Amino acid sequence: MVMNRTRTWLLIADASRALVFENAGDRDAVAEIEDLSLSTELPMTRELLEDKPGRTFESVGSGRHAKEEPTDSRRHLKREFAGTVIDALRDAMVARRFDRLVLIAPPAFLGDLRAKLPKDLEYKVVHEVALDLTKLPKRELCKRLSDILEQGS
Repeated sequence: MVMNRTRTWLLIADASRALVFENAGDRDAVAEIEDLSLSTELPMTRELLEDKPGRTFESVGSGRHAKEEPTDSRRHLKREFAGTVIDALRDAMVARRFDRLVLIAPPAFLGDLRAKLPKDLEYKVVHEVALDLTKLPKRELCKRLSDILEQGS
């Protein structure tokens, strides 16, 4: 008799990197899913806004003032990356590569990920952790992921 094991994927992400690890039921065993390592170049805000803002006339009178940037360009890039990560996870879900999903990201980026989650993928999320673990060495990261799996079950 073959027993199906529950495959839990753990997404570790920040605004410029995303790694996915899998746990196939063995309590402490997590392995990186190499084809789902994503990254993006996140330029500094000053590089995005090198030009001075335009100037405009007041609606009443002859005064002029600088226009404000309507959106934070760097924030926009972070949200776009969250969408890219979610799209990759959704494709993997449709291909039935995992059963459950754990999201681990700094609070702001976790919010960006949540905002992009489609309902069908949202149902797979079993636990969320508001931490930035992307810079941990692999050995320490695997230990932390095992701890998170134990807490989330």
